[in-house]
Amino acid sequence: MHTPHPFSSLTPDAVLDALEGIGLRCDGRLLALNSYENRVYQVGMEDGPPLIAKFYRPERWPAAAILEEHAFVSELAEREIPVVPALQIDDRTLHDFNGYRFAVFPRHGGRAPELDDRDTLEWLGRFIGRIHAVGQLEPFRHRPTLDIASFGEEPVEYLLAHNFIPAELREAYSSVVEHALDSVRRCFERAGTVRHLRLHGDCHAGNVLWTDAGPHFVDFDDSRMGPAIQDLWMLLSGERAEQTRQLGDLLAGYEDFCDFDPRELHLLEALRTLRLIHYSAWIARRWDDTAFTTAFPWFNTQRYWQDRILELREQIAAMDEPPLAV
Repeated sequence: MHTPHPFSSLTPDAVLDALEGIGLRCDGRLLALNSYENRVYQVGMEDGPPLIAKFYRPERWPAAAILEEHAFVSELAEREIPVVPALQIDDRTLHDFNGYRFAVFPRHGGRAPELDDRDTLEWLGRFIGRIHAVGQLEPFRHRPTLDIASFGEEPVEYLLAHNFIPAELREAYSSVVEHALDSVRRCFERAGTVRHLRLHGDCHAGNVLWTDAGPHFVDFDDSRMGPAIQDLWMLLSGERAEQTRQLGDLLAGYEDFCDFDPRELHLLEALRTLRLIHYSAWIARRWDDTAFTTAFPWFNTQRYWQDRILELREQIAAMDEPPLAV
């Protein structure tokens, strides 16, 4: 029996009804924005500028975890850190409509940051340092921690148990991913015990909106506990020498507001490896959602898994190299 995907009943009319149910007067204009995990819309208002409505994927986060994210972003905004907190409407930031949880945000425009510009990287580093200075004040209690089990071992188990790997590549993938996870564990052992704090969690260029006034950090949906380097490494690219320079620029701004433990550099390639493994399982877990089958038509082909095997072999080699030196 076919099971409808989680957003099958979230029609345009339902979106407008949800917003009008909390007292927002929509003018009928609705623009779906680029989001796969959740559903996000720009909604025209009769009075005032458009707003952004975010409908959370059912059963992904409990309400307490979503509210904890909202509280963290509000805490950052209160300290004049450029983030976009959910609006309080009737003293609430999280609302319900026909089984969906949703929140409403002000609209903030912007462009992608120029990550090849050294001043831009230092500017980003300063604000990430400010986010982490707040993030280390207290832990999350309802949101998870970035660890090897949840980002590596469990995703692999899911992929193998649900037969996403083609039969002719299953043995090769199983072998290389096991080797990769062993390398990840060794990286964590070399780093030793490092501080975990509240993170953005998914701090790549697509989640930074840049204007002439500087950056705005958006989409804290993956916010969790973890090491500081998690919010820095995704802004690095290119060959080793280029990444070394970029990291130095980020840390030049970061350490104005927050100390950085250099032992965390042992985790950089390990965290990249975990993200690659987790990403494949993330798509697989959402494969009943037509937004994913449309957006990722190349997923689950033989070529896709051949590329993942090669990618993991390259990561194993990268994890065997000395960490970046700043």
